[in-house]
Order: sequence, then structure tokens, then C-alpha cells
Amino acid sequence: MAVIDSIPELTYNEAGLIPCIVQDVKTREVLMMAWMNAESVRLTLEERTTWFFSRSRQELWHKGGTSGNTQALIELRYDCDADCLLALVEPAGPACHTGNTTCFYRVMG
Repeated sequence: MAVIDSIPELTYNEAGLIPCIVQDVKTREVLMMAWMNAESVRLTLEERTTWFFSRSRQELWHKGGTSGNTQALIELRYDCDADCLLALVEPAGPACHTGNTTCFYRVMG
């Protein structure tokens, strides 16, 4: 079966995007949240590395394409409403553009 045949019917927002939480498969630490469109979902599944859609640049981006901090996809899950994704990955370097392991390094309150 081709990868494209195994993609379930997902619920994208009005902009054609779906949120994706990225989690380290070994530590279970939440690394980041980014948006995906149908093409980035397809590329992620086919290439087994994360691809996202940049809302500011209005283009696809391969995580680590510039920095080298790629994320090898182990599993891509979707929630019960099919409107949110969870990518379990093996990261090769920090997830955050600030150099932090996770984008969720700041605490409120």
C-alpha cells in the first residue's frame, strides 16, 4: 500500500492546516508545535522526517533543513477528532530555533 493511501481523512482548519505536536519518542518531552498541511503530512510520512507549513512564509519547510537539527519520524498519530497530530520523533539536535531542546522552556506564574 502506498503511503498516500494510508493517510486518514484529517480535519484541517479553514486555512488548510492542522496542528502537530512533536514529542521525543525516548524521553516523551514535548519538543514543539507546528502546523502541517496535506503536502507536509504526505512528505513527513514518505520521507520519515518532519515537514511543516510556515504560516509566516506561506511555504513548506523541512525541520532541520538549514540547521541540521532534523527529526526522524518514528510514528505519526492523530487524535479522536482527526484534527490534531502527534509526531513521535528521534531528534538530531535541539527543536527550538533558540537552541533549547524544546520550544516549551519558559514557565508562566
